[in-house]
Amino acid sequence: MSDIVRRKESITQDFEKKTVNGFVGLFLHIIFGFFNLFLLIIGSAHPILGAMSFLILLITGPLWLCYWNSYVTIGPNTAVAVQFFGKYAGTVNEEGFHFFMNPLYNKQKISLRIRNFESARLKVNDVNANPIDIGAVVVWRVFDAAEALFEVDHYDHYVQIQSEAALRAMATAYPYDIIEDKDIGGISLSSHQEEIAELLQASVEDRLKQAGIEVLEARISHLAYSQEIAQAMLRRQQASAVVAARSEIVRGAVGMVEEALEQLSEKKIIDLDEDKKATMVSNLLVVLCSETDTTPVVNTGTIY
Repeated sequence: MSDIVRRKESITQDFEKKTVNGFVGLFLHIIFGFFNLFLLIIGSAHPILGAMSFLILLITGPLWLCYWNSYVTIGPNTAVAVQFFGKYAGTVNEEGFHFFMNPLYNKQKISLRIRNFESARLKVNDVNANPIDIGAVVVWRVFDAAEALFEVDHYDHYVQIQSEAALRAMATAYPYDIIEDKDIGGISLSSHQEEIAELLQASVEDRLKQAGIEVLEARISHLAYSQEIAQAMLRRQQASAVVAARSEIVRGAVGMVEEALEQLSEKKIIDLDEDKKATMVSNLLVVLCSETDTTPVVNTGTIY
């Protein structure tokens, strides 16, 4: 528990860094330059004040040069994280021309634009141990510059590794398709795309939030059985479809036969004993469930 608390306290919290308008800073910088020039002229023209002027110039001259490092231009959807001798000093998110009063700040730019990452096609086993090939597209952006720069090493590579890890974990938790009885009523990778996309996005975002990364969307871009079992699984799917179709045909045929017998009995068109009913049911089921067209045969004799 104490390790978790220390981890939370160590996270670099992003906060705004105040700056001066760059044009105001440039104006003051120019005035400061004229002041140094004035000291140089005074030091050369007045021997008495020269020593003092050059002494001041030894301090103000290098400082004036260092202030050229205080300017930064920030474009749209860009942030600048500031450090002072290794310590985080704030983040500037406002676009425009900025000037820092401290010329010793180290500045790192980071893009806040939306980015896409498409994973490689990973070969994993689904929950039924069937090998599948799966890939995903993750849409993300940096929302906390400090955490992205200082909490992880190479945040863009971190996004790639964690996204693929989340994709692997999700692929092993669900079946490719609803085939077996134990899968009925659950979520499958192929037939529940919206639910899978939401689960994948939540999983990736949970892994990346400590790096200041926001996941806008995560969706499967490629899904297929691996080549070595693709033909076998295709035949299995076809067999399941045939069984389902046959079951539907049988249910419909039984209903039609039942309705025919009920109408014959209600309207008293003909009285059938049990043997005749059995023969009629058998003939109707053969006709209704047959895959080929039947040829009618007219009996010219008696039915006995």
